[in-house]
Amino acid sequence: MAAKIRPPHDRGAALWDPSAGPSRMLISSIDRWTSALLADDGIDMPFMGGNDSIDATIVARGDGILVGCAAVDHMLQIWAGGLQITWSHGEGRSISSGDEIATIRGEKEAVLAMERTILNILGQLSGIATESKRWSLKAPGQIACTRKTIWGLLDKWAVHMGGGLTHRLTKKDARMIKENDLAVMYPDIEGNGARVSRYITEVDVSDCGAFLEIEVREEKEAIMAAFAWSEKRMIEGCDRLVIMLDNFGPERCKSIADELAEMGLREHVVLEASGGILLAKLEDWRECGLDVLSTSTINRGTKPLDLSMLVKT
Repeated sequence: MAAKIRPPHDRGAALWDPSAGPSRMLISSIDRWTSALLADDGIDMPFMGGNDSIDATIVARGDGILVGCAAVDHMLQIWAGGLQITWSHGEGRSISSGDEIATIRGEKEAVLAMERTILNILGQLSGIATESKRWSLKAPGQIACTRKTIWGLLDKWAVHMGGGLTHRLTKKDARMIKENDLAVMYPDIEGNGARVSRYITEVDVSDCGAFLEIEVREEKEAIMAAFAWSEKRMIEGCDRLVIMLDNFGPERCKSIADELAEMGLREHVVLEASGGILLAKLEDWRECGLDVLSTSTINRGTKPLDLSMLVKT
């Protein structure tokens, strides 16, 4: 990793506190997603309880990182308040095949109706956290997801719990400027590099949220962005600019990082690579002098962790 300073892509604290649990932002997201999942399963009214109770156990059928307990707790509180769930493994903990994750007790109709959604939530989020952990162990503090998600902030929460970086949580959380944005803002200026320089000169940093990121596709654009930002930073005292090197590849990324260092510009920027990053070739990327490696692979198309629910007889 090029710098010891934690990159600004680490936004997990806005979603989850190890002591206090989910933030308001995360709870709101949990509420929206669980309501939609239940509605698609034909559940549109909370269960009011009954006298015919059963006990069930959630069992792991694979190894991984358990995430989603808080989402299940919130869902049951709203939709099936009569059910009691007791967790034997906490949020973000490692679990192994055969482990009993939790026990549920309550009215049988509610238990059976909620079964599939409970397992879907735990399986999906635990699968993401498990994949995030695999990547993060190879490149600690460098792996970030992107805004390409399946379940929005829930995916980002799971990435965070697995040790990855959330990147920006929403479009307003941090500002990211891409080629299309610049083309719309400066139609009369030719060349993306000139547009980048113009934007940096004009942008109000206080209105950018957690950080400002600019996507570049050519070496010249990266150098122009870093130079313009170094001047702005010396005058305004800004934080580092995030420059995304889009589809550069390890060798081109290393060349840019080295050139910026030689020019005395490296300290002013956070370098992020995105596009074509594979777990099997992660070592190549780690050696190219970047701060962040962003990929949607850790949260999109990830295999869910296998879990099952067994009713005790």
